[in-house]
Amino acid sequence: MSTQLLIGGRFYSASSPDATAMAVSDGTVVWLGAEQPGRALHPEAEIVDLDGAFVAPAFVDPHVHVTALGLKSTGLDLSATRSLEHCLRLLREFAEAQPDGAILGDGWDETTWPEGRPPTVEELDTAAGAGRHVYLSRVDAHSAVASSALLDARPELPGTDGFTRGEPVRAAAHHAVRAAALANLTRAQRDRARAVALDHAAARGVVAVHECAGPEIAGRADVRELLEFEHGVQVRAYWGEAVGSAEQARALIDELGVHALGGDLFVDGSLGSHTAWLRAPYADESGCGRSYLDAEAIAVHVRACTVAGIQAGFHAIGDAAMDAVLAGVERVVTELGVPAVAALGHRVEHAELVHGEHIARLARWGVIASVQPGFDAAWGGPGGMYAARLGAERAAALNPFAAMASAGVALAIGSDAPVTALDPWAAVRAATAHRTPGHGLSPRAAFAAATRGAWRAGGVRDGVAGTLVPGAPASYAIWDTGELVVAAAADSVQRWSTDPRSRVPGLPALEPDAPLPTCLRTVHRGVTIYAR
Repeated sequence: MSTQLLIGGRFYSASSPDATAMAVSDGTVVWLGAEQPGRALHPEAEIVDLDGAFVAPAFVDPHVHVTALGLKSTGLDLSATRSLEHCLRLLREFAEAQPDGAILGDGWDETTWPEGRPPTVEELDTAAGAGRHVYLSRVDAHSAVASSALLDARPELPGTDGFTRGEPVRAAAHHAVRAAALANLTRAQRDRARAVALDHAAARGVVAVHECAGPEIAGRADVRELLEFEHGVQVRAYWGEAVGSAEQARALIDELGVHALGGDLFVDGSLGSHTAWLRAPYADESGCGRSYLDAEAIAVHVRACTVAGIQAGFHAIGDAAMDAVLAGVERVVTELGVPAVAALGHRVEHAELVHGEHIARLARWGVIASVQPGFDAAWGGPGGMYAARLGAERAAALNPFAAMASAGVALAIGSDAPVTALDPWAAVRAATAHRTPGHGLSPRAAFAAATRGAWRAGGVRDGVAGTLVPGAPASYAIWDTGELVVAAAADSVQRWSTDPRSRVPGLPALEPDAPLPTCLRTVHRGVTIYAR
């Protein structure tokens, strides 16, 4: 048995909040405490001096699109564009620098541009050159603009839902254009993108990600290749395809090698692309968005997965989408009972526009909410995209993390990368600094949702995953950070003493102007997967 003794550190451990040393044997935490007894108990251990660094449970990101994240890094990243003109200039420069092959770009958001509109087909053709395949995904990944050559590659587009000549493609039309764009990639390009994405995750203290794949996202080949791809970051794969029976559910799991049938199984789309399914019309466009699954189809899928013992889940952002999800789950609860449904930990991804009756039922039936605080940070507030799409009053109701947590809804915090950055500390900070007063979490609750809660969302319910206690897997990250603090939610009464004698472990400061921790090392089950 090989043992490491980490000394001279600060450890985030509920069982030993004042520990300065930790012993790890064969991938398991076996002891925490003071350095002197640690040396006595483990005289043969390899000593690792932390020099005051902070050690905490590693992060898990429960909603990621791995290949897409890597392609954003290796392709045309438009997330920092300041205007339409800036976007077209970057496209032109990229096309000149890489004159061959298709151009894949990601991250533009016209709501932040002074022009207030996306590029036209003609503008793309001019910037990239006639005949070039260009696919530029909107930041939310639910619509895109494409060059005329790429649109012409899918002659069935006219008449397809979501296609209007001269406008970004949405819904089924977007899925068809994205499939055509991705078909231009080689296996080597896809593997390079996966390596970049997973390296990025490990460098930010992430030891596991949940890939939210599906037939309308990147297809079967992508998820199979990802599961074959060797990397230190663990991948749990979700497949977003509805099934009609337990037998079909088991067959799909066996065929693809995925772990669950959920993730981005679309009930609706996104607010930014006007495809989230709402009870009332958008404030800036007629209509209530798109619905892709009704309550009956949802019930059939949840029942099939529950009987098969498989975790299910859905993508639902609008309140009408959440109505449909919970109406479907309720039918299965009525038939099979709450314990059978709750035991699987079925999930709802995003869960942005939820009301009190939604929250109560999510809690009662043990449905996990996989949420992305980065959405509120990017689009919340009086002048943000949410207010433009919904009006100020409805926008202020989005992402009520505190209400969900206080009602007993299990939360898992992630990124939906590449939609928002895969940066767990930034996500934790965004959850605590919510733009709507009263909706934020305490730092401890947010950190738990990004660690323990995210493991639980992936079906790991051993009671120790995502913690540093004896018997827990040695999955942790070492951080360079300043003083540790003990704080409640930003807009609540301080409930925790900062005195070390309070026995409450501290976390890095998460105020907006505080520098976020820098990852020095990431370890998964005792194996180092990143070292700075």
